Amino acid sequence: MEIKNQYIVGLGEALWDVLPEGKQLGGAPANFAYHAGQHGLNSVAVSALGRDTLGDETEAQLKEKGLHYVMPRVDYPTGTVQVTLDEEGVPTYDIKQNVAWDNIPFTDNIREIAVGAGAVCWGSLAQRSEVSRQTIYQFLDHTPSGCLKIFDINLRQNFYNKEIICESLKRCNVLKINDEELVTLGRLFGYPGLDIENKCWLILGKYNLDMLVLTCGVNGSYVFTPGYKSFQETPKVEVADTVGAGDSFTGTFCASIIKGKSVAEAHKLAVEVSAYVCTQNGAMPKVPERFTK
Repeated sequence: MEIKNQYIVGLGEALWDVLPEGKQLGGAPANFAYHAGQHGLNSVAVSALGRDTLGDETEAQLKEKGLHYVMPRVDYPTGTVQVTLDEEGVPTYDIKQNVAWDNIPFTDNIREIAVGAGAVCWGSLAQRSEVSRQTIYQFLDHTPSGCLKIFDINLRQNFYNKEIICESLKRCNVLKINDEELVTLGRLFGYPGLDIENKCWLILGKYNLDMLVLTCGVNGSYVFTPGYKSFQETPKVEVADTVGAGDSFTGTFCASIIKGKSVAEAHKLAVEVSAYVCTQNGAMPKVPERFTK
C-alpha cells in the first residue's frame, strides 16, 4: 500500500483518564494514532474538544507528543473518565456522558482527512450518541477504496447495542476484539455455544472480513485471515498498568501491515510493543527504537 500523503486515522473519543496518580490524556483513537505514528506514518487523531481548559490541555499534550489532530471545539465539556486500577493494574472506567466527543461535527477538515485516509480505526464507544455516530459513518463513506477500516469494538459499560455493532461490522474490513467482548458478541448474535476459534471463523466469513484480531490478555492473541491463523503468546512482563496496551497493539499492527510486513510479522511486533506499553504508566509512552526501525 502506498502510504505517502495518506492519513492513518484514529476516529472517536478524546478524553482524559483520571487515574489514582493524576490525569493522563487517553481515548482509544488518540492512543491508536500515536502508536501508528511512532512507526513513521502520517497519523492523525479526529475527535472534538470543549471550549475549556481541558481542551487547551489536550491540544498542548498532543502537540508535545507530536501527534497531528483535527478536533473542532464544541459547546460541551472535554471528555473525562474516572479510572480505578485493581491489584493487577487492570482498569475499570466511569465514562462521563454528554461531552465534546459525543458531538463530533463532520467538518470540511474532517472530510479532507477521510478522503485521504489509508487506514482508519474506530470503536463502538464513540457511537453512543447520534451526532458522533453519523459523523463516523460519513467519514467511512468518504474513505477511498483500499482503505484499511479497523473496527476496534471496545465495549464499555452499557454504551453499545446489537444494531451499532452490526452496522460497523458491515463497514469494516478488520475487526479487533478481545476475549470478553467475543463472549458478549456470541450472546448478542445467538451463538454462545461455539468455542473461541469457531466464533472468530464464523464472524470472519459472515462479514467478509480481511482480518479478525483477537486478544486474550495473558492467554495470547490471534489473527484470523481467510485460510490462515496466527497465534502469539503474551510475553510475561512487570505490569505498571494496561491502559492503552490494546491501542498500542492495534496501532502497531496497522502500521506494520501498511508498511508491507506479513500478518505473522505484524502480529509479533504488535505483541512486543503492547507488552512494553504494559510496563509503562499511561497510554502513550515513547517506545524504544528497536520496535520502530
